[in-house]
Amino acid sequence: MAKWRDVKQNRVLEEKSNSKIKSPKSDVASLPSRLKAFLLDTFLITTPILYIVIYLIMGSGEEFSQNRTMGWGIIFFVHSILILIFWLKNGQTPGLKAYDIKLVDNLTKQRVSVIQVLVRYITTLVAVVSIFLLFTPFFNKDKKTFQDILSNTIIINDK
Repeated sequence: MAKWRDVKQNRVLEEKSNSKIKSPKSDVASLPSRLKAFLLDTFLITTPILYIVIYLIMGSGEEFSQNRTMGWGIIFFVHSILILIFWLKNGQTPGLKAYDIKLVDNLTKQRVSVIQVLVRYITTLVAVVSIFLLFTPFFNKDKKTFQDILSNTIIINDK
């Protein structure tokens, strides 16, 4: 509660107007929401592809285990096509949409280009395989992931 003197001298109004100004960092999506969106995409997109490839295309788990290279190649190919379409169309996969976050260009805050999407997808795979690269957001002040840095993209709050 403001003191009478502050109200009389209009200091309270200035403080309220300053608090309404958003900083650029407030638009960046939090790490937990990005992780939740990634996990949700894994279950909504990757798991059905995995089952379709194992049981419908390869025939059984035994055939998949005998020809893993071809099976995982099909899985990665279909997954990459779906993710790239989602990112290019509106910047959101189902997981990103569920948490009201969006993938945009870091400089313009507009849609990402095809090159950025390809670089981001490849570097995401590298980051998931590498243990050290997963901790990149904890070592830089902007909380950018390895794929954010190399593809010059950022995931922001959509609303």
